[in-house]
Amino acid sequence: MPFFQLHHIHANSDDTIPPVIDVEKGPKPEPLLRRSSIYEKPDDPNIVWWDGPNDPENPRNWSTLKKNINVGLISLLCFITPVASAMFAPGIPKVMQDFHNSNDELASFVVSIFVLGFAIGPIILAPLSEIYGRQIIYFIMNVLFVIFTLACAVSSNLGMLIGFRFLAGAAGSTPLANGGGTISDLIEQERRGAAMAVFAIGPLLGPVIGPVAGGFLAQAEGWRWVFWVIVIAGGLTTILFFILLRETYAPVILQRKTLRLQKQTGNLLLRSKLDNGLSATAQLKHAIVRPARLLLFSPIVLSLSVFQGLCFGCLYLLFTTFSTVYTEQYHWNTGKDGLSFLGLGTGLAISLIVFGYLSDRILKYKAGKGELKPEYRLLPMIPATIFISAGLFWYGWSAQAKAHWIIPILGTVLVGFGYLPVIMCIQTYLVDAYETYSASALAASTILRSLMGATIPLAGRSMYAKMGLGWGNSLLAFITLAMLPLPWMFYRYGEGLRKRYKVDL
Repeated sequence: MPFFQLHHIHANSDDTIPPVIDVEKGPKPEPLLRRSSIYEKPDDPNIVWWDGPNDPENPRNWSTLKKNINVGLISLLCFITPVASAMFAPGIPKVMQDFHNSNDELASFVVSIFVLGFAIGPIILAPLSEIYGRQIIYFIMNVLFVIFTLACAVSSNLGMLIGFRFLAGAAGSTPLANGGGTISDLIEQERRGAAMAVFAIGPLLGPVIGPVAGGFLAQAEGWRWVFWVIVIAGGLTTILFFILLRETYAPVILQRKTLRLQKQTGNLLLRSKLDNGLSATAQLKHAIVRPARLLLFSPIVLSLSVFQGLCFGCLYLLFTTFSTVYTEQYHWNTGKDGLSFLGLGTGLAISLIVFGYLSDRILKYKAGKGELKPEYRLLPMIPATIFISAGLFWYGWSAQAKAHWIIPILGTVLVGFGYLPVIMCIQTYLVDAYETYSASALAASTILRSLMGATIPLAGRSMYAKMGLGWGNSLLAFITLAMLPLPWMFYRYGEGLRKRYKVDL
């Protein structure tokens, strides 16, 4: 049984655990086991494994401080790269003016091309992290992200800017592709909800906070300085990663331990317990197609990814109206325009506190009844969609009626409050359900989410021009209302679908 599946446990005071839970096959009908038995060395002396339940090399046994540092670094990076996705959006009019282009669709594409990079990067980065480890992928991609962002800052034409924006997005997708896997490496399932909430807030708050800062910066110093600020922030973060980040992926740690013991003992027959016997090339070929296999052959992964992608696309489509509404209708300048995103940020922050608190407690409550299923992570999603729909109706019609500027912003608070649990619950569910291959599961979800987030907003300007703000946002609200039963269906039937359509990973 893979290492991470052995950690689906709930400790009792007498140091016993209930039957081991395999997330693919369900509970095994075994008697209660001593916790230490999980870590007993195999009978074969040539098999390398953890040195007992307290092995300090096991990331699950690291100190709380060391775990928090690694999770904090990933969460920081997962905030910076989404900030970069939208920070210069308020400066787009100046970009188009500098490059003598008035194409509205191309103006939207300059922003969304970064998100398209988010869709492409995980296809390669997630599988690579499951072969060579998380650490090296973070190191290399962080450096490339800084280089590509710097190239955006010095772009001499629109084509160059678009090209390097795409490459920066692909490199910046690393924490989205591998962050959930890192958290899975470090933290047991029953304590994972709070960490995933902190991790999830970056991709959500980033596109909100980015335009606020970017609006004032673009107005004061020009759009190029937006990229220089990102370069500085990314460079400092990269230095912190080189100093503080440690490898967390168990198969890679055990493989390094095996090589070290081979060198020390001269016994070349030693091999890791998690070694699948495949060459790096064969592993890469198999790993590259893993996210696609999950999307194509796992109905639950596909359904959740589509659900998440629709919500993500609606959110980015909503973003396309802010500049128009608040600059033309409320006569805000470029700098002040970014403040219109704060309603979403407020809703996301409140939601983070509420649903981050509830996630682990719901799981522990259910586990106390003798069950521990990934599907319990989906429960907070059930009421969330109604807030998204209500907020879209509120924002659209209050903006259409030209009510006081605070009224539409209050509507976006509801959108943000409902949106975070959708993303957080789906990501945490995928990590719990596919622990060893959680990076590939999240990559599959990120690919579809980012594609929809990049393409749906392209229709925003023409849709609002024809339907107006009221009916345009009502259309989005009706779409989210139609999705209202889906979270309950995922919760009720997700386990059956996951077990019936088991994907060979």
